[in-house]
Amino acid sequence: MRIDLNADLGEGVTDDDGLLGVVTSANLACGFHAGDEETMRRVCAGAAERRVVVGAQVSYQDRENFGRKHMDVEAEVLTDWVAEQVEVLRGIAMSAGIEVAYVKPHGALYNRVVEDEEQAAAVLAGSGSLPVLGLPGSAILRLAGADGRTGVREGFPDRGYTDNGRLVPRDQPGALVKGADAIAANAVQMARAGEVRSLCVHGDSPGAVEAARAVRAALAEAGYDVRPW
Repeated sequence: MRIDLNADLGEGVTDDDGLLGVVTSANLACGFHAGDEETMRRVCAGAAERRVVVGAQVSYQDRENFGRKHMDVEAEVLTDWVAEQVEVLRGIAMSAGIEVAYVKPHGALYNRVVEDEEQAAAVLAGSGSLPVLGLPGSAILRLAGADGRTGVREGFPDRGYTDNGRLVPRDQPGALVKGADAIAANAVQMARAGEVRSLCVHGDSPGAVEAARAVRAALAEAGYDVRPW
């Protein structure tokens, strides 16, 4: 009866301070799809104050499309991109007295490493031995497990799923779950199913803080201890 609640922070489109008061883990943008070093410093300081765990939210180098454009990148290049993002955040986190506790791909890269083993391996290579958050059944979690690394299965109560357990693409009907109550109900259902260890509320969605608060309250009411995995 324990579950983590994570959200995307540092993207410049949401109330980071509001989310830090609710979530237990923060996926912090590292500058490639959004964010900058000043924002990373501010969020890390807030996370340290509130004892929120921080992870590197790595992505393709694609600020123009918020990291949501499909990109064919050589594995060596992607490894270097991931390593650069992790190291920048690691230095900032250390100055705030905390550590980068995990890595989580963002946007198009997140969806790509569900099936693409080469890009999944590149993300793992660039992130050292960090635990990794990913979709249940994804290539990146499978490869992480084979390498003895911690893989954390996560669910998205604010997103629609296909019949095979993948996320509905954002340009298709049913991709987004609307309304804090509906998102909270999904979160409890996912927790009870026992297939995930962490739940994510997208920080760039309208009403993200309201949704996160509703999710946390519903989980607590259902008897769950909401804390880092």
